Amino acid sequence: MAIRAIRKQNDELLRKKSRKVEKVDKRIKTLLDDMAETMYKADGVGIAGPQVGILRRVIVIDVGDGLIKLVNPEIISFSGEYIDVEGCLSIPGIHGEVKRPQSVIVRALNEEGKDVEIHGEGLLARALCHEIDHLNGILFTDKVIRYVE
Repeated sequence: MAIRAIRKQNDELLRKKSRKVEKVDKRIKTLLDDMAETMYKADGVGIAGPQVGILRRVIVIDVGDGLIKLVNPEIISFSGEYIDVEGCLSIPGIHGEVKRPQSVIVRALNEEGKDVEIHGEGLLARALCHEIDHLNGILFTDKVIRYVE
């Protein structure tokens, strides 16, 4: 495993749409491991492929309940909404209130290439939405209602 450089806000790569992963192979597994190590080292709760310079649809998340590694994640349903403060490893020092769903269901592949469905509530739902946005070239600052100190 290796720590990867985190791309920062002005990096044009963060605005590009990531490509679907066709096969979960050793390279993708290594990427997921590296992303997890990078996220933990940076004290984050999630990170997406583009943030480490890889335009592939992969994310890792840990909101305190254990590591989740997802390949080709898609939100298939959502409900409710709430506003809370978000930040981003690619935009250090900036925080803002963002409206997100209270609950989401995400379909993806796990690191073994098996179909999984993740039900996220609260912070997990927020993290899933935030990281999936990264895969589509969207930053949380695009959705900020109000910046906070």
